[in-house]
Amino acid sequence: YRKHEWDKHGTCAATLEVLNSQKKYFGKALELYQHIDLNGRLLKAGIKPSSSYYKMTAIKEALTGFYGVTPKIQCLPPEEGEKAQTIGQIEICFTRELELVNCMEPEGESNPIQAHFKFGTSELSVCNDSLPTYYPSELQ
Repeated sequence: YRKHEWDKHGTCAATLEVLNSQKKYFGKALELYQHIDLNGRLLKAGIKPSSSYYKMTAIKEALTGFYGVTPKIQCLPPEEGEKAQTIGQIEICFTRELELVNCMEPEGESNPIQAHFKFGTSELSVCNDSLPTYYPSELQ
């Protein structure tokens, strides 16, 4: 997994001195992860991993309120007979200068899927705002 992340993203980031080695790249990623504190921010908004459902709009609004930028949230679609989607991944985006920035969908692709974002047999896609949403305790 680490090799994949370095090959896909790190080699691009390596053009910046602050990220130009695997040690710097993954060290900075951990530092940003701890600083962003997604779970803590959601908890402050009353959204916690549980068996109850949340509105996707409430989750987005909470995160946008904290960070001032729009994250990209990907979900697993409801399983057969279920009504709720499950959050699979939340992406917070940065500029090359490591400033927070809105996450944008690629032009003309409302549902980008990359093969390595898989959970079981289902692929992640952009969450549906109108479906109840389950927030599991384990997120990528």
